[in-house]
Amino acid sequence: MTTKVLICDDSSMARKQMARVLPKDWDVSLTFANNGLEGLEAIKDGKGEVVFLDLTMPVMDGYQVLATVQKLDLPSLIIVVSGDIQLQAFQRVKSLGALDFIQKPISSDTLNNTLQEYGIFTSSAVGELSDTPMLKVDLRDACQEIANVAMGRAADLLAKLLDVYVLLPIPTVNVLEVSELTMALKATEENQQVSALCQGFIGAGIAGEALLLFHDSSFEDMAKLMGIKNPDSSQAEIEVLIDTGNVLIGAFLNGISAQLDMPFNQSHPVVLGRHCTVNELIHDNAEKWQRTLAMEINYRIKDHNIQCDLLMLFTEESMPTLTNKISYLID
Repeated sequence: MTTKVLICDDSSMARKQMARVLPKDWDVSLTFANNGLEGLEAIKDGKGEVVFLDLTMPVMDGYQVLATVQKLDLPSLIIVVSGDIQLQAFQRVKSLGALDFIQKPISSDTLNNTLQEYGIFTSSAVGELSDTPMLKVDLRDACQEIANVAMGRAADLLAKLLDVYVLLPIPTVNVLEVSELTMALKATEENQQVSALCQGFIGAGIAGEALLLFHDSSFEDMAKLMGIKNPDSSQAEIEVLIDTGNVLIGAFLNGISAQLDMPFNQSHPVVLGRHCTVNELIHDNAEKWQRTLAMEINYRIKDHNIQCDLLMLFTEESMPTLTNKISYLID
């Protein structure tokens, strides 16, 4: 009997990866949705007996889909597949009726075990990959999904260290000229002051700099969460900036490293500027960055006045290696 399976994710790379790990001998009718609203409509149309649902999506996110399915009592078994692996995310989706939670990137063994655990399907071809649907995946989309997974790992580490919940956005990925870098920082108001930290990184054929922009209005709250004495002092601000950078940049790079199977070496962090605007920061360091692939993530902590932007700036020379590495994930 054919099972109607829905894969709901805004990333074409994630949809393709999910479709690849479906059991080869599972008779399914497969439907794809690019966002939560499309996914909800597909469920209403009876195309989602089993749903693999992402959380961070435009138009309608995974939480909203789960809440609506629960409210309308729609007949659907939903398994969340997400890069947001924070404990609070897991607890929230379970309370909204999700069957289970699997972290990205998903493996065929993990999926088979989950399907068997809930009696959805017992495969006789464990570990084999399904024929990959003809889904077009471009470099930007692939980089965005890689950033999404790495972002989730960094947020999870920060959440565990501070006992908080980190609100995650949809990562922004663009190939930029230096002149466009300021415009890329949508989450940072032009007149808002920030302090910045940068840290270089290098792997085999891939290099760049991580740039952490910490909103000055966030220092006191973050210092208190970290248990730093005299949270309004100048020394406390530097400590907050460096400690936050160590957590977010290190975990983010580890997330990329795990996906690309490439270790990175990091330089010592350097404070680029304090209490300045983004325009001033970019202007003073323009010579350091030329044409670059930029991954931008705006981290916010729930119930606290804490916000920071993380930019991963890859050099133009890194693009061929990055493209080759990603091609192995796609094909």
